[in-house]
Amino acid sequence: MNFNEVLLRLASEGNLRAIPSDRCDSHLLDFSTNDYLGFGSRRLRQYLTADPGLLDLPMTSSASRLLAATQTEYGELEEMLSSLYGEGRSCLLFNSGYHANTGIVSAIADRSTLIIADKLVHASIIDGMILSRARFQRFRHNDFDELERMIEGAPCSVNRILVIVESVYSMDGDRADLERLIALKRKNSRVMLYVDEAHAFGVLGPKGLGLTMATSDPGAFDVVVGTFGKALASYGAFAVTSATIRQWLINSSRSLIFSTSISPLQCRWTRLMVEEMLKADAERERLHVMSKKLYRILTATRQAPTAESHIQGLITGDAVKAVEMSGKLRDEGFVVLPIRTPTVPAGTERLRFSLSASMTDEDLDKLSMALKKVSQ
Repeated sequence: MNFNEVLLRLASEGNLRAIPSDRCDSHLLDFSTNDYLGFGSRRLRQYLTADPGLLDLPMTSSASRLLAATQTEYGELEEMLSSLYGEGRSCLLFNSGYHANTGIVSAIADRSTLIIADKLVHASIIDGMILSRARFQRFRHNDFDELERMIEGAPCSVNRILVIVESVYSMDGDRADLERLIALKRKNSRVMLYVDEAHAFGVLGPKGLGLTMATSDPGAFDVVVGTFGKALASYGAFAVTSATIRQWLINSSRSLIFSTSISPLQCRWTRLMVEEMLKADAERERLHVMSKKLYRILTATRQAPTAESHIQGLITGDAVKAVEMSGKLRDEGFVVLPIRTPTVPAGTERLRFSLSASMTDEDLDKLSMALKKVSQ
């Protein structure tokens, strides 16, 4: 492989990526943020009066979770989350959503497992499937009739059918039919359900606990993954599962066993943000109202987005067009980054708009005017 030739080709196709410059102090309005609840502006000093012990916590664990000398902060955060998800549920922390998905999927699937995943699941899930060495199939996005046919057609030699979806999809903002998944599991005892709630945790469901908790049977989901780095303005991830699977992951999830764990200070901060999240019903309602307004704005500009959601896409269908439009919006005072293949399938390149509860109606009005200008 000639690296320079490949990089030149990516540039000509509009697919060359670069790390953006620091824009924290910029006047630009950021519509590419995952700071859904607006917690990103909060700082440690705001919580020192209520929790002065923050300053005494280590900035590093200096070891993997299995070797770390201090476990208190990890255990308290896990116990808090376990209690929120109900009796019989156990929680295990991971360093990131990527670590969680690659580590869990590769640990719970083996050669006697058939994995069936939605075609639009995150790359971390795909990597976990590859690492597991299990057989896997992909069903058309949110096509649960096709999923059911795949389940019914699974060979008798398959001991477990691991069905994987996201509750809210990161690029389209649409949702999986979780009640249909519960029904499919009840029809087939081999089915195991895995739901990534990265873009729902904090935003949707009772107290922001995700869409699985808004279903008729939250306990039907064998593994639920959530992340702290989006709505909770922190870092890391967690899995909610059974005590048995938690113990299995501690003994077999390579991303847990062989990674230096997040710091005790980070765990305490996350616990504070979970407490704030539970009280953030006003912010969640604000996102709901803004989602409707953004949907109207984008629909007036081009083809309607997939869903009225805190994540919405404006499809350009071409990487170069997406980059050009992103640049024009930047000139108008907005950060709306282009999303290109392989993050999304070729031909569905887009601008991805995401909302934060800290945004105002005036911000959306300005965006509407800018979109009309750059779309001419």
